Amino acid sequence: MFAARAVRTAPGFGRRAASAIALKYSNALFGAALSKSPQTLTKIQTELAAVSAAIAQDAKVSAFVANPTLSANERAAGLASLYSTLESKKTPVSEITKNLLLVLSQNGRLGEAPGVIEGFNELVAAHNGELTVTVTSAAPLPRDVQTRLETTLKQSETAKQAKSVKIVNKVNPTVLGGLIVDFGDKTVDLSVQSRITKLNSVLTQSV
Repeated sequence: MFAARAVRTAPGFGRRAASAIALKYSNALFGAALSKSPQTLTKIQTELAAVSAAIAQDAKVSAFVANPTLSANERAAGLASLYSTLESKKTPVSEITKNLLLVLSQNGRLGEAPGVIEGFNELVAAHNGELTVTVTSAAPLPRDVQTRLETTLKQSETAKQAKSVKIVNKVNPTVLGGLIVDFGDKTVDLSVQSRITKLNSVLTQSV
């Protein structure tokens, strides 16, 4: 159900650091869940939120997900442990979610799980008429800056077409300064890192 061909992509600075292969899994997962029912879509999203929390908060889970060199037996044991962790917090794991994690594990792609989950959440948001605007900055944005930015973004044509708009601030020190704004299928790169990259390109071509 979730088979996908391996694709290598260059890392990015904003939300689209998620690889092309992760987005393929996201689309497959979304289609599988939606084909069942809208309720299943919501259930899968809840389960994946629990998976994300486990990866972020449990060092053992994080290490397991990030290690593509484990044997088949080690991967099976790791998944069983993850399911046990989730179910101990009263989050039953559906067959759809188990199938996703199994295929990622078999393909040595568990490290893509955060990107897959992020892509899935964006698809669900779009399905529900929600627009998520991801603003990546070198440091957390002050509340007043977020408020001004939110007001400006909500005046855009894309935002006006959505039922609701959600602003998410992500911190990535590699942008150095400025902002990267991702919304819908658009990216506005106003980061210092982007300017430095462009300058380096110009200088290299001039030598």
